[in-house]
Formats: sequence, C-alpha cells, structure tokens
Amino acid sequence: MTDIDQPDDLAAAVQDWTARAQAHERLVAQLFPANKKAIFAALAAAGVSSVTVTFDGYGDSGQIESIQAIAAEAPVDLPPDEIAFAVAQCDRTEPESRPATVADAIEQLVYDLLARTHGGWELNEGSWGEFVFHVAIETITLDFQQRYVSCDSFSHEF
Repeated sequence: MTDIDQPDDLAAAVQDWTARAQAHERLVAQLFPANKKAIFAALAAAGVSSVTVTFDGYGDSGQIESIQAIAAEAPVDLPPDEIAFAVAQCDRTEPESRPATVADAIEQLVYDLLARTHGGWELNEGSWGEFVFHVAIETITLDFQQRYVSCDSFSHEF
C-alpha cells in the first residue's frame, strides 16, 4: 500500500523525461563546436595563451572557483568583449543565441562539459579539478578528481 500519488502511466512519464533529457544533451553537443570556436577566437584576438578554470563541488552543490588567463607567461584579465554564444534551454528544441562575455561563455562551456563527462560531479562527496584552454592549439583539457568514502569492514568470531 502506498500513499504517494503516481501518474497513471509512470513508465510513459519516465520515457518522456528520458527522451527530453537526451534531446537536450544532443543539442548541447551540437552547439559545442561553434561555442568553442567563438571562445578561442576571442582569446586569440586578445593575445591570451591559456585559461585555467578550477571547480569544486560536494554536498549537492558545486561552483567555478576561479578563471585565470595567461598571456606572455603573466596573468591577465579576460577580454571584456561579448561574443555570440548559443545555449540549450531545457524543454526547448531550438537554442537561444545571445551575447555573452568571454568569462560567462567559458563558465557555461565548462558547466556543459562537466555535465557531459561527469554528470553529478557535485553530489555527495563531490569532485574537483581544472580545465585548461590551450589557445594556440584550440584544445581544452580536463583534470578531474572524484572524492569517495571508503569503508573497510572486519568480522571476528572468538
């Protein structure tokens, strides 16, 4: 016996949710190349050689800790320019194109990549790491560390 209200067709509701989530993931992946290109073009135009983005999350929340740009082996500010950036909105089949600062675009791209590669990275004991944007070769690397709790159990009979 249960007191929980359930949809008449729970299986259909789960299938519908799964289909919408998969469509959203496909749209995010489809937008990635153009968004990445726009970010790297803005960084290159500003003379930035690399950008390091650190993140940390646990206990069901996570955030970008820092974004540091390097040019000529010295820290610099990110360019203040706005770039065209496309965002996949939940339950929408078409992306929303809008101007974004380079910093905001990098942050959104990093969150999208974390969702694609390590969904739930911020849950429970969480994880941390860093993304490095290598401007000259237009690649992004991710070093990812996941926390976990280990338990060693012993049983003795005397």
